[in-house]
Amino acid sequence: MMTTPFIPRLKTAVTGDPDARFVFLGNFEVEDVWGEDEPGLPRMAFGSGSAVVNRMDEFALLLAGPGDRVLLKAAPDPDYLAFLTGLGVQLPEIHTVSAQNPQHTVAQDVLADSDLLSRIAEWAEQGAYLSVHGVSVLEEEIAARTGIRIAGSSAQTCKAVNSKVYSRQVADEVGLRQPAGRGCVTIAEWSAAVAWAKEVLAAGRRVVVKDAYGVSGKGIVVVDDPRRLDQMDRMVSRKARTTGSDRIALVVEEFVAKRADLNYQMTVGRDGDVRFDFVKEAITESGVHKGHRIPARLDARQEAEIREAARLLGERLHTDGYVGVVGVDAMVGDDERLFPVTEINARNNMSTYQLPLQERFVPAGWVALARQYPLRLSEPLPFKRLHGAIGDVLLPRAGEEGVLVNNFATVNAAAGGEGGFDGRLYALVIAPTEARVRQLDEHVAGVVAGLTERTGS
Repeated sequence: MMTTPFIPRLKTAVTGDPDARFVFLGNFEVEDVWGEDEPGLPRMAFGSGSAVVNRMDEFALLLAGPGDRVLLKAAPDPDYLAFLTGLGVQLPEIHTVSAQNPQHTVAQDVLADSDLLSRIAEWAEQGAYLSVHGVSVLEEEIAARTGIRIAGSSAQTCKAVNSKVYSRQVADEVGLRQPAGRGCVTIAEWSAAVAWAKEVLAAGRRVVVKDAYGVSGKGIVVVDDPRRLDQMDRMVSRKARTTGSDRIALVVEEFVAKRADLNYQMTVGRDGDVRFDFVKEAITESGVHKGHRIPARLDARQEAEIREAARLLGERLHTDGYVGVVGVDAMVGDDERLFPVTEINARNNMSTYQLPLQERFVPAGWVALARQYPLRLSEPLPFKRLHGAIGDVLLPRAGEEGVLVNNFATVNAAAGGEGGFDGRLYALVIAPTEARVRQLDEHVAGVVAGLTERTGS
């Protein structure tokens, strides 16, 4: 059975028109904006890592198509674009900011570019929509200054839905299984949660404390010692006294041993229709996202439960005014019990950017692995040199096995300072069998390791 590709489905869901013209903006780290001034756990500075994360904006290039536009911090490597067009990928119009600050998101760079804002205003008059990774006050400012319509919900709604406290509340309301725990928005609720957590620890189990707006391993602490919990309690209470407010945004849950992390996505339409898009098995290390396995290893009962959870959550979110892509994290316990919601993400997800490629380049019944490969480089690495190093395992065409690079900007994003720098290569590894995917993955990992600090001619 033929199904409508994801992007026309998305356009229909949020605008009613499958042929709507979108201006795509990959404003990764939108959670940092949502989390500003939220009384959660202490936030850390990311240093050169921010430069890499901010160049994840290039993922938006592969959501857009002919007739669409994409806004980027810098022009893609021309040999990378040639690789994509050689695969038959039809690229959108690419527009870059006049001057990018590596430590700024693409949205901040766009707001600083008056000429680009004028262009966006022209596109708005032609009926274009702004489609973003997630809607914050920054993207709303772009809309306000240009007149372009945002293809999604308000920043206020997106921020509210993205809170882990909201996730717990909604899961309880619609009757979905989740780890025992408490959502805390006041000091009184936090104190009650701490008392409950001490009982869990006394029984020999562990708890997890989560910042309501933490992401990708940031703002999550596993606690197995009452003294550590007391230390966190003092820290939270001291901050409340200092600010003179009893408002907080934290979740305390019992730790659940798991077999697998999952990520699934649905799209909520303006008319209330909820479309299930996919479920994938997430690959994480210490809570940090590292990739996806496609398809997820679920039995029929578990997949049916995921689909029903997506329907229930999507309908509930629409009631609260949310429209657009929703990503949900879930997990399978080591006893095979499914926990269908551990948090709701009111934004695109890494999986979102893989979906158009998956539809086109992963044949039915095949296996794919979405991966990021860390690099340590002494100088910028051109795509042509990477191509030569990886050799003929790069994907040659649709229907064959190989490695499809889906973001190259992150490889060299942190270049420019003194000494070496860290980068990431993002790719989809596609093959008929899991064993062959592992072979290709190991080959690429080995090549990338060999490139470390050896980027000279």
